Amino acid sequence: MAVHAKKIAVYVLVVFISYVIITDPAKAADYVQIGFQGISDAAKAIGDFMTWIANGGKS
Repeated sequence: MAVHAKKIAVYVLVVFISYVIITDPAKAADYVQIGFQGISDAAKAIGDFMTWIANGGKS
């Protein structure tokens, strides 16, 4: 039962992404850029945290 729900959710997501790309490619590109910017910011924050830990937790 859960497998069917997961498949349906994936299909709905694929259809939605396809719809956005087809109807407004510029907006789709903006969404991708926002997503990558968020991933980049998160990776930088993790790196800063690990550097802080490596330095003994000193400010």
